[in-house]
Amino acid sequence: MAPPTTVRMSLPKLAKLIDHSLLHPTMTDADITAGIALAKQHSVATACVKPSSVTTAAVALAGSGVGVCAVVGFPHGSATTSSKIYETSEALASGAVEIDMVVNVGKALGGQWPYVEHEIEAINRVVRSKGGVLKVIFENDYLQEEHIIKLCEICTRQEVAFVKTSSGYGFVKGEDGRYGYEGATLPHLKLMREHSGPDVQIKAAGGVRTLDDVLRVVALGVTRIGASATQALMDEAKARGVTDEELEMQVKW
Repeated sequence: MAPPTTVRMSLPKLAKLIDHSLLHPTMTDADITAGIALAKQHSVATACVKPSSVTTAAVALAGSGVGVCAVVGFPHGSATTSSKIYETSEALASGAVEIDMVVNVGKALGGQWPYVEHEIEAINRVVRSKGGVLKVIFENDYLQEEHIIKLCEICTRQEVAFVKTSSGYGFVKGEDGRYGYEGATLPHLKLMREHSGPDVQIKAAGGVRTLDDVLRVVALGVTRIGASATQALMDEAKARGVTDEELEMQVKW
């Protein structure tokens, strides 16, 4: 089936697609505070923060309608399962309502699927016991299609709320020795939608920087976007005539 050629969009709808990313390792407390204020100003879905910033975000965003999303096992997913469980529990106790957890990429690449599934099940059990939402980060740049499909199947079986493309920090060394990443590619998003159950949502992270990028991924079934360019996205939407009322927008494939 061909993807839609139009998407309905409004400023509130765009904002609620966004997890405003405040994850760069160089960000100071002042940077985090400014980013949280921006998330609150635009009424995005969540401010996505490092574990050390969860309490600050929870206090600043209390009563605002903007949730706190904490990363776990970030960015490489290589912590032990018990460490991830502790990190998850601490974040939830400190005010996080959503958890973005990186899978153990090496275990997935090595085909150690019982380990991977046990870890996802354990983290999801903790998150759901507190009424939270789990997003499982695959880090697609490191994976082949068969790994992505298997992870989608596991997350569907474990009734995970979201599957997510990337951390934004999964850099791959190229033949020229330089590091780069693709993040949320359209083929991978299609693959994830096709192989995830209907109750599993998709989060695109990495490379969604323009309104046209947003429209394309939404047309493929994405319901959440990780973005550090939130202000630029909202400004572009306003400049293109998007308002509080929904309008039909053309998807540029």
